[in-house]
Amino acid sequence: MSSDTGTAMSTSDLAGVLPRVIIVSRRSLRKNKFVDFVGEYHLDLIVRYGAVPVIVPRVAGVHTLLHSFEPIHGVLLCEGEDIDPSLYEDDELTNLSNEELEEIRRLHLSDTTIDKEKDTIELSLARICLERNIPYLGICRGSQVLNVACGGTLFQDIGKELTRRCPEKKVVHVDYDNYDSHRHAVKIVEETPLHQWFQDSLKDDMEIQVNSYHHQGVKRLAQRFKPMAFASDGLIEGFYDPDAYDPEEGKFIMGLQFHPERMREASSDEFDYPGCTAAYKEFVKAVMVYQKKLNGATKVPKSLKIDKDLEQKRNVIVRSFSLARKLYVGGHNIPQLKESDLKPGAEFLEMGATVRNASSYMEKLKMNAKREKLARLVMGKMTIEQLSDLKMFYHVMGQICSDILEKKQLQNVSVDLL
Repeated sequence: MSSDTGTAMSTSDLAGVLPRVIIVSRRSLRKNKFVDFVGEYHLDLIVRYGAVPVIVPRVAGVHTLLHSFEPIHGVLLCEGEDIDPSLYEDDELTNLSNEELEEIRRLHLSDTTIDKEKDTIELSLARICLERNIPYLGICRGSQVLNVACGGTLFQDIGKELTRRCPEKKVVHVDYDNYDSHRHAVKIVEETPLHQWFQDSLKDDMEIQVNSYHHQGVKRLAQRFKPMAFASDGLIEGFYDPDAYDPEEGKFIMGLQFHPERMREASSDEFDYPGCTAAYKEFVKAVMVYQKKLNGATKVPKSLKIDKDLEQKRNVIVRSFSLARKLYVGGHNIPQLKESDLKPGAEFLEMGATVRNASSYMEKLKMNAKREKLARLVMGKMTIEQLSDLKMFYHVMGQICSDILEKKQLQNVSVDLL
């Protein structure tokens, strides 16, 4: 066997080992028909750091099939059109006139077409992540989806709503003629993940130059999130959930309005800053830890094996019950029947009676409503790892009970074993 053959894992092996990151495609019109795509920069970084991107196609009805993409170890949402404003609208939206809305559609033609199916798919995935503490990274639209999923709102158009209020602080957030080369400054908030990732590149002003491509953004940030960066016009360019961020523990809930994956030198794969890839690296790290914890919580132990001594005892008990049955059906016409042949079955029945008599004691041990409430309170303060261990313990106990029950049920066919 060659060294390559001996060390390399097969594709099927990797499929069972590498964590799965769900990414939703974006729909585009090509040659008079729709095609789905995902930016390769995202896919490349996910693969580079050790996960497998699983693309969910943006086609009608997929939102009802998301369970088919399990197990989900992480979700990365990135590209797409404007989110349907009816999903987050508030009273302040009435400030935009019909003429202004029409002008917005003309200026941002490629982004203002609402895709309700994609909205439904991605909001469903975001809520799954929030409910199950699955690592989530939102880039650009993906950050907006996360904020809306948690009750936040968006500027329908930064130029019409934000820039109009402070024209002296105008920031160009999208440049259709210079998509890749466009940059604008953002100020990093101290003691946040972004500060940690870019600290070697920061100067006294705490600013970096970022690539962005959006005309919408966070208006009211959902309460659970903390800002990580601001543009000079006040727009939030990055946020995270401090209570759900610890990659070492499999926790990662974050949204970045700018595009770190696109911050590269012209005609080169060299990144503007060493910290540009950190979001993907830490995200995949959290995804890997989450996968391990999920596998540990759901792993089904192998069926218990009965050793030879125990199997022999079981056969003796089975034979004892079989003889007793024949004695009951056929009277005393069983040659060479000894009292010792029936003793194991009698002892087993006596043990069963003891167990039945103990049932009243077991009833007293059941938790009443007050104890159940206390247990839920205690478990609510436990970590994911502690809860996973507790769940695994009771899963093992259930498996042992099932195996022993199956063995006992063999008594019903004991005649065939004689």
